[in-house]
Amino acid sequence: MKSRIYLDHAATTPLLEHARAAMLEGFAAWANPSSPHAAGREARALLEDARARIAAALDWDGQVILTSGASEALAIAIGRSTGSGVLAGATEHDAVLRHVPAAQRLAVDAGGHVLLPDGVAPGALVAVQQVNSETGVIQPLDAIAELVHAADAHLLADCSQSAGKLPLPRSADMIALSAHKLGGPIGIGALLVRDLGLLRPSGGQEQGYRAGTEAMPLARGFAAALEAPRGWLADVADWRAALDSAIVKAGGEVVAGGVPRLCTIGSYRMPGVSAQAQLIRLDMAGIAVSAGSACSSGSLRTSHVLAAMGWDESAASQVIRVSMGHDTRATDIDAFLAQWQAMATGTR
Repeated sequence: MKSRIYLDHAATTPLLEHARAAMLEGFAAWANPSSPHAAGREARALLEDARARIAAALDWDGQVILTSGASEALAIAIGRSTGSGVLAGATEHDAVLRHVPAAQRLAVDAGGHVLLPDGVAPGALVAVQQVNSETGVIQPLDAIAELVHAADAHLLADCSQSAGKLPLPRSADMIALSAHKLGGPIGIGALLVRDLGLLRPSGGQEQGYRAGTEAMPLARGFAAALEAPRGWLADVADWRAALDSAIVKAGGEVVAGGVPRLCTIGSYRMPGVSAQAQLIRLDMAGIAVSAGSACSSGSLRTSHVLAAMGWDESAASQVIRVSMGHDTRATDIDAFLAQWQAMATGTR
């Protein structure tokens, strides 16, 4: 058994070995991909090969703009949209909501699914995540896209959590991705764009849509991570289902337990015990989990995701997130459950 158990893969997941190897090969071709000389052209060829492999692995036939991560991809999509305004689900990641005023946020039902208004303004950009990073709730993006497109509006899908685990929504007009959520390196992501006319260019690299020297070695690590097999997902699905059942049997509550959720994420409430107390106890036992997304778990504020789903502050403050990845083992889940049950019953 590993000395410490990592169950916070939704925050970031360990770098895959073949992604590391691909990056090292890229670092050997150290020239600037925008330089016109032979070394620059070699780096450019390696960069474009990585871009093509990323698109192929994602079954995407549109444009691929490489970014520093999903947060930047979302900022580009929202901040430079040529549309008439932006709407976003109330449970979206902070990387989206920081750009969208409260009046332009869409309510969700108790299961976390976005409720589109009767009328969406033509030309609007509607931002909806495929998978919620706190709860794992999967949005029915194909149905949402049909309604959005019927209003002559456009869909931006945040697929940070789902890429490499679920098929991407081909009906989306733009998709934001992050490599480090799927075994690639930190510091690179992508904005997939169906039509570049949806964005105002800003000059610089990436066809004029993102300035800065291209991180070719990271792009190659991104491509390698996307090409990795995902056979481990079947085991994780079984473990998460068993964990859900055990939590309920022990008196806990599964957040959004009745709706489709990504198998790698589970959020659980332990009545009467704060999330902070749970995190401290689990960390002392050598188990890493979180309370919500990594971007907000360090704060003491109530999860905006759970609040939007109708949870009161007291109940929401008792919820932790468990997220699994490619190196998770059944013994890790057993160890977590034993600690959780001990806390829930007040034993040591």
